[in-house]
Amino acid sequence: MTALPDRVVGDARTSDFGWDLLTDLTDIGNRMAGSVGERRGAERVVAAFDEVGLRNAGLDEFEIPGWWRGDSAIDLAGPVERRHEGSHEVIALPGTPSGDVSAPLVDVGDGTDEAFEAASDELDGAIAMASSRTPDAHDRWIHRMEKYVTAAEHGAVGFVFRNHIEGALPPTGEIGYHNRPGPIPAVGVSKEVGERLVRLAGGDGEGDDPVELSIEVDCRNEPTTSVNAVAEVGPDTDEAVFLTAHVDAHDVSDGANDNGAGSAIVAEVGRLLATVEDDLDTRVRLVTFGAEEIGLWGAYHAAETTPRDEIACVINLDGACNSRDLRVGTNGFDGMGAVFEAVAEAFDAPLATGETISPHGDQWAFVQEGIPAVMASTSSDQSGRGWGHTHADTLDKLDPRDLREVATLVAAATYRFATDGGGAAGGTEVTHRSRSAIRESIADGYVTELKTGGRWPYDE
Repeated sequence: MTALPDRVVGDARTSDFGWDLLTDLTDIGNRMAGSVGERRGAERVVAAFDEVGLRNAGLDEFEIPGWWRGDSAIDLAGPVERRHEGSHEVIALPGTPSGDVSAPLVDVGDGTDEAFEAASDELDGAIAMASSRTPDAHDRWIHRMEKYVTAAEHGAVGFVFRNHIEGALPPTGEIGYHNRPGPIPAVGVSKEVGERLVRLAGGDGEGDDPVELSIEVDCRNEPTTSVNAVAEVGPDTDEAVFLTAHVDAHDVSDGANDNGAGSAIVAEVGRLLATVEDDLDTRVRLVTFGAEEIGLWGAYHAAETTPRDEIACVINLDGACNSRDLRVGTNGFDGMGAVFEAVAEAFDAPLATGETISPHGDQWAFVQEGIPAVMASTSSDQSGRGWGHTHADTLDKLDPRDLREVATLVAAATYRFATDGGGAAGGTEVTHRSRSAIRESIADGYVTELKTGGRWPYDE
């Protein structure tokens, strides 16, 4: 496999370009899908593309189901009466409808299937509460969307998503119903508020009378538009290697690691590749997607408007700067995994890999069609999302040295994909698979999750 030239590696290890872009993106503030801030973020990425001489830099607009946050609150009634309405305690989850509901509170713990089944007799007409945690022994990550939809399907009239990370940080995140808005009001609460609710609800299942909880949600669900920022580098070939990330972020934070860093790395890799453009055999298309956080809308737009045979493979970056320890989810595309393994070996860098086909992340819009696509992120000691999807996802949590290291590794991998015929990785073919082959390879748990809420993309 072709190695990234040493001079480019040296450039990557000393560059401030990516960090400066990340700083600007976080300083924008709210980059919620469909917002003015999201467009400003995409425009800043395009400006970075232009600055380093990438061609065809611009914005690609598309329609989305927009959502705008208002105020939210919860009220406790019973032995303890307490109102929580501060943004450090309770916030609405994107895609929720507006509305007020009052009902007994039922805690379903970590929101596993077993926990929901154990509480099924109590959930009809109640407000369900689930933690953001997934048990360590569980065979897969249980996404908030699945917990929300499962609660609604058990007859719950409201949903509370409680953080398992301390710090007065209510979690946000799309509720995942295919036809927005979802059927029941949904809010996120901090670990501290959640612990109080667990205690008052009788977290061991042996409490006295159920705690009565009221949820108030004010929000808007209206159509709007989002944008992808795009550019290209390399020869004008029909086929392209896609390097992607999402530029939108939840409105409660600066979206530093999720996913301003990914967008900054895309632009930095584009800059590095532009210095060796004559070496490339295959065009590299750089895309920072809009509206990932509310349903992968930008990625689906790109996948649906690009002929399948024009996409050699996709390297998607998401949450890739909370350490310099790269993790690559291969989705079963072993040839792509082999390239990253070779790069990690060449740089004596740690690498974790996983083969499970995951529907979470922009790469899924391509994987479901059989297009080779991986998700590149970084691993850390934090549980679950850590600071992600909370007020605390800010620039001060990140380190420019980590960003440079990840950009170096991703640039080296992208360079190999684009200089080995666009599909061959050191003798290992990076080939497309059929939709039916992908469908048959998805783990049963994810099949259930995708069918729950109407997100299963295949005809039965």
